[in-house]
Amino acid sequence: AMQYRLKNELEQRGQDSGQLHFHLFDAADEILPTHNAKVRDVFQRTLSERGVKLHLGSPVEKVSEGLLRTAAGETLQTDEVLWVTRAGGPGWLKDTGLALDDGLFLRVRDTLQVENDDNIFAAGDIANVTNHPREKAGVFAVRQGPPLADNLKRLALGKTPKDFQPQKTWLALISTGDKYAVASRGDMQFDGASVWRWKDWIDRRFMQKFSDLPPMDTGAALPDTAAAQNPEEASQAISAVAMRCGGCGAKVGSTVLSRALSELKPIERDDILIGLHAPDDAAVLRVPPGKAVVHTVDFFRAFIDDPYTFGRVAANHSLGDVFAMGAEAQSATAVATIPYGIESKVEDVLYQMMSGAVEVLNEAGCALVGGHTGEGQELALGFAVNGLINPDEVMSKGGLQAGDVLILTKPIGTGTLFAAHAQLAAKGRWIDSALASMVQSNKKAADCLRSFGSKACTDVTGFGLLGHLVEMTRPSGVDAELDLSAIPILPGAEETAAAGILSSLQPANIRLRRGIRDQEKWVKHPRYPLIFDPQTAGGLLASVSADKAEDCVRELKALGYPHTAIIGRVLPQDESGPIEPITLRE
Repeated sequence: AMQYRLKNELEQRGQDSGQLHFHLFDAADEILPTHNAKVRDVFQRTLSERGVKLHLGSPVEKVSEGLLRTAAGETLQTDEVLWVTRAGGPGWLKDTGLALDDGLFLRVRDTLQVENDDNIFAAGDIANVTNHPREKAGVFAVRQGPPLADNLKRLALGKTPKDFQPQKTWLALISTGDKYAVASRGDMQFDGASVWRWKDWIDRRFMQKFSDLPPMDTGAALPDTAAAQNPEEASQAISAVAMRCGGCGAKVGSTVLSRALSELKPIERDDILIGLHAPDDAAVLRVPPGKAVVHTVDFFRAFIDDPYTFGRVAANHSLGDVFAMGAEAQSATAVATIPYGIESKVEDVLYQMMSGAVEVLNEAGCALVGGHTGEGQELALGFAVNGLINPDEVMSKGGLQAGDVLILTKPIGTGTLFAAHAQLAAKGRWIDSALASMVQSNKKAADCLRSFGSKACTDVTGFGLLGHLVEMTRPSGVDAELDLSAIPILPGAEETAAAGILSSLQPANIRLRRGIRDQEKWVKHPRYPLIFDPQTAGGLLASVSADKAEDCVRELKALGYPHTAIIGRVLPQDESGPIEPITLRE
């Protein structure tokens, strides 16, 4: 397939495709050794006709600076090497204590339960069924899905899981790369363009199950299952869905809280007199001479089903205001809501979430000194954060000066992306990019901006880029120009916004369009909706004098903020003209 594509690319550009030379090295003595001789003959002939030189029985020993060397001493100078290896279990499995085979795959019984832990199931490429070893092929993973789901339900209901025996033969449809394919099953073989069309139809239909998803059923009822395994847990499970108390009766139990927090290792600071290391009714902090206290609070419910990552994002978001002011984060107090459930589940969720949060707080030099945890219908987390700053070094929203340029340190688009994620309309790589941005701290960026003389800074969060810029222009008594084409955008955000998938806060934020001059001419611009998009753990929006701006951007990129961009400039307030403070351009 690679050869076919590259040759077509060269020919379309008017270049000689004959300059490409392909070699195939294989440690085995024959190609496709697990398939029948007729299949092997087809591929042997195809490779020969296409000029691919075969090196069978030639395990590659080393590749260095383009020079490939086999175990027999044969060498070949290459421009590009693709390693195509057999599957292997991930290395982290070695640390789990679970039963593994020589290939680092989990050893599972016929029920798909790991041999040394009945509560852990494994299917697909990560596992080998001890009694029925099979090749790593997608067909086996897919066929294990129904028995896996059935046995999980059976175990949850206290029933005995059923054995599953995989098929002994299977159909393989192997493409030759040029819209031609070979079918192989046992001793059977046939090939042709029609086989490729069949394979293409099967592959596309399968992948559509993961891309063309139905809308989520927001009113789905809880399944009628009971996961309890003893009378005490049965009582807890019933209590978890029965009437729940309010007031202090809605707190998470002290034993659950103690067990979860005992595993956390928040940093200790000399200016924390009483904190988690010696808990009391309240934390006691010391404010160093000459310092002022910066205090802020943030709180929101979970938007992903990974408590650890959610904890990291929530802590990072809460620290954002402190860093935007130019302050050092001193301490944080947590407020967490945990969904009703049996104690073991509540404890696990709390521990995962707070582990992520403490990791971020520790990296920021901020001590977790206490908090409150209660029950609720949805997972939520927030922090009240204290910071310390020299009063004359505050970067406030009111510090914009005409002639400065506007710098944004992170791309925007988290609101529309996670609205799409909730509707099963976002691609995985889009969400991965968004989360990578959301867990990145603003601390180094704030320090850098301050070192370049910035006097005005804010973190871009719920009110969106435009809303926070308007918040800066008003107290500063200035206007601002925003360059739509220069604004960094997260991958996928323009696509989801264009599809009309927007955050539930978007309508409120769009009311700020009255702050834009001639806003009617920009309504159809593809980036227009994104300047109202609410951000979670967004970047910093700051002003820097024009003569320092390029150097500041270069330094921010070197510090790990690769999407940093100059997105506009600060203008004198036009007192005789329009009252709208924001001008757009592209």
